[in-house]
Amino acid sequence: MTNVFTGGSLIGAGLLPAFAQAEFLKDSSASLEMKNYYFNRDFREGAGQNKRDEWAQGFMLNLKSGFTEGTVGFGLDAVGMLGLKLDSSPDRSGTGLLLRDNEPEPGKPSYARRAQDSYSKLGVTGKARLAQSELRVGYMVPDLPTLQPNLSRLFPQSFSGTAVTSKDISGLVFSAGQLDKVKQRDSTDYEDMGLTSQSGAYRSSAKSDQFRYAGGDYKITPNTQVSYQWAQLDSLYKQHYLGLKNSFALGPGTLKTDIRYFDASKDGAGLAGEVDNQALSTRIGYSLKGHSLSGGYQVQYGSTPFTYVDGTNTYLFTEYQLSNFSQTKERTWHARYDYDFAELGLPGLVFSTRYANGDNAEIRGFAGEGREWERDFSFGYVVQSGSLKDVSLRWQNAVARNNYTRDTNENRVILGYTLALW
Repeated sequence: MTNVFTGGSLIGAGLLPAFAQAEFLKDSSASLEMKNYYFNRDFREGAGQNKRDEWAQGFMLNLKSGFTEGTVGFGLDAVGMLGLKLDSSPDRSGTGLLLRDNEPEPGKPSYARRAQDSYSKLGVTGKARLAQSELRVGYMVPDLPTLQPNLSRLFPQSFSGTAVTSKDISGLVFSAGQLDKVKQRDSTDYEDMGLTSQSGAYRSSAKSDQFRYAGGDYKITPNTQVSYQWAQLDSLYKQHYLGLKNSFALGPGTLKTDIRYFDASKDGAGLAGEVDNQALSTRIGYSLKGHSLSGGYQVQYGSTPFTYVDGTNTYLFTEYQLSNFSQTKERTWHARYDYDFAELGLPGLVFSTRYANGDNAEIRGFAGEGREWERDFSFGYVVQSGSLKDVSLRWQNAVARNNYTRDTNENRVILGYTLALW
């Protein structure tokens, strides 16, 4: 992997004039992210796989160039990933940490697929900059209200395509693009994109190679922002997003409000089936001296569940560790508490817990009212000084219960460190 990047750097340097290399190299950076990850998901009832339990080590090398000099500057970014199996078995695989064989073990159930000892990925992104606008082509991990890649395992879910971001208008961040392929977090192959099935409400077998989006964030005041985005997964669905964020001082602390609204419908041939969903997700929170308390209400309208690309996360406030509370007509109350122990003289130590309770859900294939709840908590610590400075340790625990699928307990332990190479 190192030879690949070294060779590419030499080739790039040879093609660039000496005057153009100055900023290209001067503003470059490189880092190596190391992540040791243990994952355990315990299914508390029902038939089938009783748990998913794996341990893996990941390495991610990030190389970012600056831009060449001139009116239009050009650059190149690259990322290389290597995942290593530390512990797994076919009966316990499927955590999303490791690449698995396509076929199950002989004589075993369909879920019993062996994890490979190692796997690797490479992503390259070309970029160009004009004034305050940037064009990116190739590998990307977008951060959009209509497309939230899953970042919760060794490596991020990624996409290939073209994206433009512009900040040329004061207060406005405009973005647009088209993505053609997705590479799942535990896969080495790009594939067409589908729609999350949501318990069979949508046909996940329907695929598209065109996800388009356009929109922007505009700051009305320094503390108030409005957002709009349109997205389309060609021939499957289209979606509109509206958002409003606000924060202001209230007494000795800060009050924040956040409202997110989505409206999705069928696009073209509607290959995934009927799409009719509107979702309102809200949160209000107050922060004071290391404490942060927030909560809100969320509701799904329409005749189908929330729509999002298969493998991604939602941009709902109920995007929790195990569930996202997005079934047809589901109503959810949610609450969260965070504390930064720096207020007690322990910088680097943080705690978070959250709880959500949903009801009134209509689940395909389930008779009656769907109900569910989930409680998550997380402890994290980053070493502040000494030979282990910047080493991080995080423990995440989740418990989910509902009346339409299996109850689940889950634990994740993640040890991480990022080394700046230059």
